[in-house]
Amino acid sequence: MAELLTIARPYAEALFAAVRDDSQGLESWSALLSEMAQVAGLHDVREALNDPRLNNGQRLELFTGLVKSQVTEKARNFLQLLVDNQRILLLPQIAEQFDLLKHQLEGTAQAQIISAFPMAEAQVAELTAGLEKKFGLKLKPTVTVDADLIGGIRV
Repeated sequence: MAELLTIARPYAEALFAAVRDDSQGLESWSALLSEMAQVAGLHDVREALNDPRLNNGQRLELFTGLVKSQVTEKARNFLQLLVDNQRILLLPQIAEQFDLLKHQLEGTAQAQIISAFPMAEAQVAELTAGLEKKFGLKLKPTVTVDADLIGGIRV
């Protein structure tokens, strides 16, 4: 897994540098990358993209046809680069690295809160405020309930 992230990082950094000031915005690029990563992560798609009978043009057309969002010219060029370098299946890792870069720029982070019991909005807000103060970042909390926890929370 670590080696896949190492391979994916330069692609994510290059895309981030290219679109940072894009009129389309980092949020829309992040959403498009997330969708493409989900498509690339599907078992059937992975098998189809690895089919040796397909040429790179067919792989690109197959993949862009499966993405529901409109694939812009820049996104298509990026996908073409990935297909040509046989890196299209690294899209989940590229999207992950891209989101890390986006969060760094925004000064935000994801906070996964796992609780033994459901938490009220006020409790989540209070916990998030304390963590934001401690870490100096704006947190985006995601709360899940895990009945296997005996008590308390895990962040």
